[in-house]
Amino acid sequence: MASQPLNFLITGAARGIGRGLSRLLLQRGHRVFLIDNNTEELNHTTTKHLASISAARNDAFSAHLTNLRQPGDIRAAVARASAFFDGHLDVLINNAAATGFVGSVGFEDLSLEDWNAQVETNLTAPMLLSQLCIPLLRKGGSGGSKNRHADDAGGSIIYMSSTRAKQSEPNSEGYASTKAGLLGLTHALACSLAPMGITCNAVLPGWINVSDECKEADEKGTRWEEGLSKEDHEWHWSGRVGKVEDIFRAVEFLSASKFVNGQEIVVDGGVTKKMVYPEE
Repeated sequence: MASQPLNFLITGAARGIGRGLSRLLLQRGHRVFLIDNNTEELNHTTTKHLASISAARNDAFSAHLTNLRQPGDIRAAVARASAFFDGHLDVLINNAAATGFVGSVGFEDLSLEDWNAQVETNLTAPMLLSQLCIPLLRKGGSGGSKNRHADDAGGSIIYMSSTRAKQSEPNSEGYASTKAGLLGLTHALACSLAPMGITCNAVLPGWINVSDECKEADEKGTRWEEGLSKEDHEWHWSGRVGKVEDIFRAVEFLSASKFVNGQEIVVDGGVTKKMVYPEE
């Protein structure tokens, strides 16, 4: 990643992958604007989990409680982020997703409300955020921000898709459809936004264990490896289940490169390349 500090906006930043990315970016000296819809988790993350990291940097991060199904909330969050970053955003990470529906409801019982919840959160919100952040990301910035560098080539958009965009399991229609939709959005926007100097890429996580990335886990002292079996690790060609650090390295790479554009990076320990036969 570039040696100079960068400005990151991350959705779904209070829990899971988003929280881990926020922490790792702050540890590298970057500035982060966190968006999440969970009051309890966002308050814990900002007042306790990240507090020690940024104790000596009062302006290291800010946060905004945001319902990504409400366009007004999204506009308010981007306005707050613009003020925090003085009109200059380097990287937008669309990470938030409605995941609770996967495997829980059969397709024949999938309601329109549940379908819409996934579409609005997983696909429509990333589109709106990307659209609203263009003035902050585009080459040259928004009106001469004091943080804008003379050689600025524009920012980056990263969509957090999923290996489920390419492979399926029962009763995951809404999630798989929206995660696949992000891939189409990635290459379409990479084409449309290239003249503005904005790159768009997607990261496709596989099994990334983030059960330790939440308030309850912090209070219980849950370790990353708890609950994972030897078989879970051996199922991966890499010999272990994924960590948030694996996703961070992909984000780090995409944030530093302006030549990689419209691409998909699968981070899954090799699982999606395994040939699986029926058991005898």
